Amino acid sequence: MLFNLLVPLADQFSPLNLFRFLTFRSGGAVITALVVSFMFGPWVINWLRRQQPAGQPIREDGPATHFEKAGTPTMGGFLILIAVTISTILWADLANGFVWSILLVTIGFGAIGFVDDYMKLTRRNSRGISSRLKLLLQLTVAIIASVWIMNLTGEPLADSIAVPFFKDVLVDLGIFFIPVAMFVMVGASNAVNLTDGLDGLAIVPVMIAASCFGLIAYLVGNAVFANYLLVNYVPGTGELAVFCGALVGAGLGFLWYNAPPAMVFMGDTGSLSMGGALGGVSIITKHELVLAIIGGLFVLETVSVIVQVVSFKLTGRRVFRMAPLHHHFEQRGWAEPTIVIRFWIIATVLALVGLSTLKLR
Repeated sequence: MLFNLLVPLADQFSPLNLFRFLTFRSGGAVITALVVSFMFGPWVINWLRRQQPAGQPIREDGPATHFEKAGTPTMGGFLILIAVTISTILWADLANGFVWSILLVTIGFGAIGFVDDYMKLTRRNSRGISSRLKLLLQLTVAIIASVWIMNLTGEPLADSIAVPFFKDVLVDLGIFFIPVAMFVMVGASNAVNLTDGLDGLAIVPVMIAASCFGLIAYLVGNAVFANYLLVNYVPGTGELAVFCGALVGAGLGFLWYNAPPAMVFMGDTGSLSMGGALGGVSIITKHELVLAIIGGLFVLETVSVIVQVVSFKLTGRRVFRMAPLHHHFEQRGWAEPTIVIRFWIIATVLALVGLSTLKLR
């Protein structure tokens, strides 16, 4: 909004030229989202407490230490959605279609998570809407976003996937790009959701991934940098750096309230929306496969669940003491802060490996 309102006036007042720069507006988005989180955080948490006197339902088969968190409200992801949306609309170029498409993904998946959280609270158990219905709703949002993104992206990139570590390698998927894009968004959304099980565990890796993709969006959207790094130039994607900045700022704001002992949990409202957003940004910037590296922690958590389920169904035995992976280490006696910080370290290392793909070609 500020870009659209103020840049036309830059000829009359030169300091307004600052709003032309993505770096300035991305930084502004970080600060704005953080400030919005601080402004609305106490109000949102108090409102959630009034609506949830008993707090989030605790899994009866979960780690015993989690029963100490009984009474903590959930749906804190609503605060993240408010901060991200306000900050993005304020600082991004609203004439850019990619901005609106990624907001559709974020708010759409967030709405699904909101309904799921609400159902858990009203039924007073850890099960929300049915898995089939949740997946159907996610696929609906994903297919709309996928078609929209394809129409916004020029050929030959619209229906192609770039292969990391190789220059000028594009895999043309044709119409099959749509189901692949849907899989990336829905898969990333649910992967972050599975990771969200301990205070601060999911939000910091999300911020790390968002920071990486903010940089990738900036570079991919700049013809000079894209040509130098031998990555595909996708016009208009630079504006997603502003969105990623807003996601980082909102994450920082939420972490203020989610730091142990958490005052609020993000719930599916936050985890589904942020995972979907990361998936959407990776598709737009043509770095879908790199997301699997940068977000490798989310992949590990998801794989642990798949391995556990398959092993138990085929052999009747469990590979892990409990899935997802972070619960396995809880059952082994690791303290929650130890697990969280070590997983943050893993997320940071994987993010650095993912960023190296920009130059190793």
